[in-house]
Amino acid sequence: MPTDAAGVPPDKGLRSDSVGLLATVALGLASVAPAYSIAVTLGLVTLTVGDLAPAALLLGFVPILLTAFAFRALNREMPDCGTTFVWNTRVFGPVAGWLAGGWTPLVATVLAMTALARVGAGALLGFAGLDAAADGSLVVTATAVLLLALTALVAYRGVRLAARVQYAMLGLQLLALLAFGCAALVRNGAATPSLEWFNPLGFADFGSFAEAVLLCLYIYWGWDALITFNEETADSGRTPGRAALISTVLLLVTYLFTAFATISFAGTGSSGLGLGNTAVAADVLTGLGPAVLGDALARAVQLAIGVSAVGALLTCAAAAPRTALSMSAHGALPRVFARMHPRHRTPAFGTAFFGTAAAAVLVLLTVVSADFLGDAILCIGLLIALYYGITGLACAWHFRHQLRGSVTDVLVKGVMPCLGGLMMLAAFARSAYDMFAPAYGSTSLGGVGGVFLLGVGSILLGAAAMTVLRTRHIGFFRHGRTAVTCLTVTEN
Repeated sequence: MPTDAAGVPPDKGLRSDSVGLLATVALGLASVAPAYSIAVTLGLVTLTVGDLAPAALLLGFVPILLTAFAFRALNREMPDCGTTFVWNTRVFGPVAGWLAGGWTPLVATVLAMTALARVGAGALLGFAGLDAAADGSLVVTATAVLLLALTALVAYRGVRLAARVQYAMLGLQLLALLAFGCAALVRNGAATPSLEWFNPLGFADFGSFAEAVLLCLYIYWGWDALITFNEETADSGRTPGRAALISTVLLLVTYLFTAFATISFAGTGSSGLGLGNTAVAADVLTGLGPAVLGDALARAVQLAIGVSAVGALLTCAAAAPRTALSMSAHGALPRVFARMHPRHRTPAFGTAFFGTAAAAVLVLLTVVSADFLGDAILCIGLLIALYYGITGLACAWHFRHQLRGSVTDVLVKGVMPCLGGLMMLAAFARSAYDMFAPAYGSTSLGGVGGVFLLGVGSILLGAAAMTVLRTRHIGFFRHGRTAVTCLTVTEN
């Protein structure tokens, strides 16, 4: 069934017109986990570039914004829940589409689910007063697996239920961040607020700048999950693109305000409450919460972090199966991933599969290393830079013949996506080089950094898996760019 002239994707069995613009924005914001992301990343950025953390957040947002324009343009042309898989296949062929557009974001999502589940479990156990249990790896892992199961169950029931749940969880996060930031600004701080903290030219060297920006890619990453619900939104060609731009701008404002207020209160010193203190940097909201808000309200912030992680986990649990559904429906994955629940109209097998896969990876990484969380965050940034970068270039190349129409088209379909793509790929190359060192991150194996092994290793694993699958999915890999214009498999 080919895509019609209006750009409407072939029917894969998903429930159309399930959510509108507001719900889609909520799904996008929740998938980033604002409270959790700023809590665990701001300290790492500060350790890297000091009080220039707001500048790093601002610069890290630039390629994200440029990429968001690419996502908006491509989604208008090819609205499909497979998003980057479909777009990159149409532009660069099945190998690039499968590996960079399909496999890479799926691996990034699974790794993110493991980190989110663990953080959510620890925060919720701590909020419940079970601090001893929160410090125990076995209890936290077991609770995290339970959270994975619960979020998979909600995702199994459909995007409407997921959106309703996200409203409450997102509201708590944003309220907690606003209260924390306002309280931090009015208290006597360790540093005088300065606009120099936003200076993009203040970085001492390119290495620290690249590392900080890569960390910031992770803090913004997740908004593109909302695009995977495009076949279930009202006006699927326009709503997801608008929601992507709105959610990214809201994230920028939230993060800059929180970072500015936090540095004003705590400073960047290496002792006490300073953000240079590794004990505080590991989770700045929990570490500074009692001093900023008092013990009672600090517990509410701790709850918000846990809820934030669970909210993002829920969106990941719903988004990944839809990418796999599209890959299967277009003949790039086994037929079973296209199997839909007859009543809920959700990817039944895919939802259960990715929930189980995330639980397995969580247990494996916990057994291998107790320090996997920081390495997982850095590794995800590497994967993000790769598939965002290729998608930005895909947008510019796909619309190259339309760039003579207007200045707006030249900018939003050509220059901006291309520039964003090049920035992302440059960050990927430099970061992969730095990550090879065994001292990079918290773990290493055989003289190679654990972050490099997780990131580049997962890409190489994908290449090996693709080599095996292309012998079983000959149609997709043989027909190239035309393979994603029709459905090869339909399962109900």
